[in-house]
Amino acid sequence: MKIEDIRSVYFVGAGGIGMSALVRYFLSLGKTVAGYDRVPSALTAKLNEEGALIHYSDDVSLIPEACRDSQATLVVYTPAVPAEHTELTWFRTHGFEIQKRAQVLGTITKSRRGLCVAGTHGKTTTSTMAAHLLHQSHVGTAAFLGGISQNYHTNLLLTEKSDYVVIEADEFDRSFHWLSPFIAVVTATDPDHLDIYGTPEAYWESFEKFISLIRPGGTLIIHEGLQIHPSIPEGVKVFTYSRTHGDFHAENIRIGNGEIFFDFVSPTGIVRDVQLGVPISINIDNGIAAMAVAQLCGVNPEELKEGMRTFRGVERRFDFKVKDNRHVFLSDYAHHPAEIRQSALSIRELYPERHITALFQPHLYTRTRDFYRDFAESLSLLDEVILVDIYPAREKPIPGVTSKLIYDNLAPGVEKQMISKEQIMPLLEEKKDELDVLISLGAGDIEDFVPQITTLLSE
Repeated sequence: MKIEDIRSVYFVGAGGIGMSALVRYFLSLGKTVAGYDRVPSALTAKLNEEGALIHYSDDVSLIPEACRDSQATLVVYTPAVPAEHTELTWFRTHGFEIQKRAQVLGTITKSRRGLCVAGTHGKTTTSTMAAHLLHQSHVGTAAFLGGISQNYHTNLLLTEKSDYVVIEADEFDRSFHWLSPFIAVVTATDPDHLDIYGTPEAYWESFEKFISLIRPGGTLIIHEGLQIHPSIPEGVKVFTYSRTHGDFHAENIRIGNGEIFFDFVSPTGIVRDVQLGVPISINIDNGIAAMAVAQLCGVNPEELKEGMRTFRGVERRFDFKVKDNRHVFLSDYAHHPAEIRQSALSIRELYPERHITALFQPHLYTRTRDFYRDFAESLSLLDEVILVDIYPAREKPIPGVTSKLIYDNLAPGVEKQMISKEQIMPLLEEKKDELDVLISLGAGDIEDFVPQITTLLSE
């Protein structure tokens, strides 16, 4: 089915951050767009305002008439939706073309030059940063992002002046194997999604497969020191990067007074005095990768500096909500031990003398089962840990797998407690006067509490 032949698009899982960018894309093309999501959210409310028809009950009778013609309707689904989903089953049995979100993105990358950012962590910030660098420059880009850009308040950028498109390449369910990258970035390969892959080796092989899909004449930008050993396709250029080594790296790093400056070193020279708009240490690595992409696409040094200085970050990625004399509160999507470690180190670097409390909601039973010791080790870098019950997402409970596995393995001396979601606000109200720096961590519905916590600590 060609995009020009599609009259309507139906999304099963419309409110997911990656899916919602495609919802907006098809709305921009003038298609009828409808769909289902499990629960309403601020994002689905905005999509409805923008013209999408989204409902929240798995009920075939709620599918709009415009989406019931199998010859003119494309159905897009996310792998997070259960196979037995009633609406998805109806579409399957009635001859509709059904594609994963990643397949649709793959179709888009085949007709444009895809700048695809993959990695266990860092991919959302790096891809959003690269999109901003290109979008604000003379080069331009479209972008399908895995987070809401604080600069543009959306996860979709459109352009008529460029055939570049930035895409966050998701390794879950091997989704990124549908893409045809012109430039591929790999930020990190710490094993994850072992419920899908089974072993770290299978996870690494998946990244090697992604790299093999780079187009002839394309480019790989890969972080130094990763556990993968890809076969590079013929005609593909390879560049390495990291904070201090590689073809692209930083020198003369200066951190102080809430600011970070560095010199960007590349094969074509040095761009001096780059200022990070979001001054946390991990953004040095992310920024180097994003600047490498942008420079290879023709963004000039002054545009690189201006783009980095004006980058405002991504919602839920080290996202400061309160910063005053009494409290600091930030929200972070981190849900893998390596991400939590980076968040903990970054916030400790910013506030070395202050008491830091983490409010953490583990995401998935399988991830908790596989990595509970690593979670505990990362969280133990902070002073206090408040653990919430596991957010199940697509999974059924696993006997014996609860937040207590992490709780029991926290280092001696870390203040700790376990609570239910219902206890979050009462506990924080009780502790308000003693809270100093608070970080909310997790990819589940703990985000729903962020506005309430922000209000509490702002009063």
